[in-house]
Amino acid sequence: MRAIALLPDKLISQIAAGEVVERPASVLKELMENALDAGATAIDVKLEAGGVKRMRVADDGHGIAREQLSLALLRHATSKIVSLDELEQVASLGFRGEALASIASVARLTLTSRALGATEACAIGGGESEARPAALGAGTVVDVEDLFGNVPARRKFLKSEQTEYAHCAEVFRRIALSRPDLGFTLAHNGRVSMHFKPESAVTRVGNVLGAEFADGARRVEANAGPLAVQGLAGNPAAAKLSREAQYFFVNGRYVRDKVLQHAVRAAYADVLHGDRHPAYALFLDMPPQGVDVNVHPAKIEVRFRDSQSVHQYVMRAVAAALAGSAAETPVPDAAPALTPADLRRPDGNDGEGGWRAPVFTPMQQGGLGLAQAPAAYYSFAASAAAAMPSGAAQYAAEAAAAYAPAARELPASDMPLGQALAQLHGIYILAQNHAGLVLVDMHAAHERILYEAFKTDLDTRAIATQPLLIPVTFAAEAIEVAAAEEHAEALQSLGFEIVPLSGASLAVRAVPALLTDADAKLLARDVLRELSEFGSGEVMKRHRDELLSTMACHAAVRANRRLTVPEMDALLRQMEETERSGQCNHGRPTWYQFAMSDLDRLFMRGR
Repeated sequence: MRAIALLPDKLISQIAAGEVVERPASVLKELMENALDAGATAIDVKLEAGGVKRMRVADDGHGIAREQLSLALLRHATSKIVSLDELEQVASLGFRGEALASIASVARLTLTSRALGATEACAIGGGESEARPAALGAGTVVDVEDLFGNVPARRKFLKSEQTEYAHCAEVFRRIALSRPDLGFTLAHNGRVSMHFKPESAVTRVGNVLGAEFADGARRVEANAGPLAVQGLAGNPAAAKLSREAQYFFVNGRYVRDKVLQHAVRAAYADVLHGDRHPAYALFLDMPPQGVDVNVHPAKIEVRFRDSQSVHQYVMRAVAAALAGSAAETPVPDAAPALTPADLRRPDGNDGEGGWRAPVFTPMQQGGLGLAQAPAAYYSFAASAAAAMPSGAAQYAAEAAAAYAPAARELPASDMPLGQALAQLHGIYILAQNHAGLVLVDMHAAHERILYEAFKTDLDTRAIATQPLLIPVTFAAEAIEVAAAEEHAEALQSLGFEIVPLSGASLAVRAVPALLTDADAKLLARDVLRELSEFGSGEVMKRHRDELLSTMACHAAVRANRRLTVPEMDALLRQMEETERSGQCNHGRPTWYQFAMSDLDRLFMRGR
């Protein structure tokens, strides 16, 4: 074996570069963050060949003094921190003093800068010890060429030019989102691809994520002592199949954190459809000493001092933004412009004229007729029954009104979902408001109304506990036993009795009465795991809500159930008062708004 020896400084830097510099996007992130720390008001980025051939980042910050330029390229040299106390409350984006040295070890790097008040600019290259005069008006320019040119094995792992550019563009968008008060420009192969001028946070989010996202998003804004969270949470109906449009910033730093991701996902728990993922841009501000950013060299991961409190705070802030009723949170992008092609028959047989007209179903007398009808959750049905006409003549008048909707007056402005006109194929409710036509999925809407009522009813009383005749015992890990002991009071409030039998086993003696059919062992393990990681505030929410959602689904009015106009109007009023009534329990939209302009365009009015 070889004798132990110190590694050369260049090799040490190249080893460290493996953690900091993964691809051109990693270099761009470090350079742009340095520019932000330098107080820049505008950052200009130029890329060639996806950043592999060349990357130039220029800023108008305070610059670097000539005598410090050579220090800037040394490992562990930084102006950001000088002590452990400062490390524990880092306020800057960079602080490790590794980026420039790592980049210079795997590429040709030239650093040009002019400090505030300096008479001239100076430049220095990687491997040089002395700075030389250069031409630059103000700020700093970092020029990186031939990335991984001296490390062929690393260069083989890079992807195509377009792929590397896409990663660089994503980093650029993240940093542009974090500082809407600054200007940013990105050019690739001589062509400007993105440019943002200083603007408001909402405008910047719209420009980065698209106007469609911004128009339908919900405003998140909450303050609680030293914690503050703000931003935009995407419309649940517009959720995507991927997580590509999820941005979370902690003290201005883009992070990927399981606690924060879980908190947002929990807030969207019963308004998302299937496995879709919401889009959001959220900003959490908190004391620097409350979050540890020195977790990984890439500085994209963080660790919170009190993760449970942060989780609960973020979850409740986002949930509050999503909790508006259908009247409070209309979805402007829910009404796509209609074209004649949208009305073609699926079988291709469009009949005379080539188009099919919407079919309106006449009203039929009858109530909701549900198998399960707890009076507490059917106040709207009771009020509707009181308003129902009696006698053949009155019923005929009501049916005639359904066939002649124009005879009804436009609804008052305090009824956002308008007044019912008719029922379509026993599934949808057609209503008119001042904006135009409203289309409601009656089962989905009624399901949400019942679900929220069930939750409110359950929240007003203690969770009933069901003792088990024969306790369920199972082998447990040490962390599960510790959680059972530490959170015994919380478990009891949730309807559980889980006691340690030894250091490696637990016994479940009681479970919530609503969950007696669940697998006690799996349920206990899930609850203990979430208690240890996220605290007791919302641990039972998912299990409880799944059960209540099933109950509401079975109790809600079914398709082909004929409703009268008063019943439909009552359902619309309940939607306007019920939280999250824009989506059903499974995340499907409950209603759409079709503006008069959409209908006019369909019939080519005004052309």
